[in-house]
Amino acid sequence: MAELQPASGGLTDEAALSCCSEADPSTKDFILQQTMIRIKDPKKSLDFYTRVLGMTLLQKFDFLTMRFSLYFLAYEDKNDIPEDKDEKIAWIFSRKATLELTHNWGTEDDETQSYHSGNSDPRGFGHIGIAVPDVHGACKRFEELGVKFVKKPDDGKMKGLAFIQDPDGYWIEILNPNHMANVI
Repeated sequence: MAELQPASGGLTDEAALSCCSEADPSTKDFILQQTMIRIKDPKKSLDFYTRVLGMTLLQKFDFLTMRFSLYFLAYEDKNDIPEDKDEKIAWIFSRKATLELTHNWGTEDDETQSYHSGNSDPRGFGHIGIAVPDVHGACKRFEELGVKFVKKPDDGKMKGLAFIQDPDGYWIEILNPNHMANVI
């Protein structure tokens, strides 16, 4: 039987592979469609994700009786968004890796309201990741825009990637896929 933990902790490569199953053929068309995070103030969050990170707002959905709104964002060309309502909804929910921002109405006016980012105790959700062509260039721009950093690209042991925070304190990893082999 494979050793369950290498000396450094965690599973060995072999143990990790032994935990995995072959994908059932019926799942071949499954995609990771969305990650949802709760936001306090949609004005601040929409500004951050569109102006600072360059995402496109695909659609806003309001749920009047339950008093909340959903905002779907992604890296998509707004000219590709269908105009027909039903076609647009199907298109939005077929995009890969969208970000769903959930706003419970009234939280923006509540001084005591905040959401747990998952990066303090008790730990849970960690971060989302954004791939960019130039981490240092992106971070220079973020710094000029007053974005809060958790880690700059040259800080710490993992050089070449950064972590910033959105208006609710959620961490966002900024990485270049072509340089991750040097980081990992």
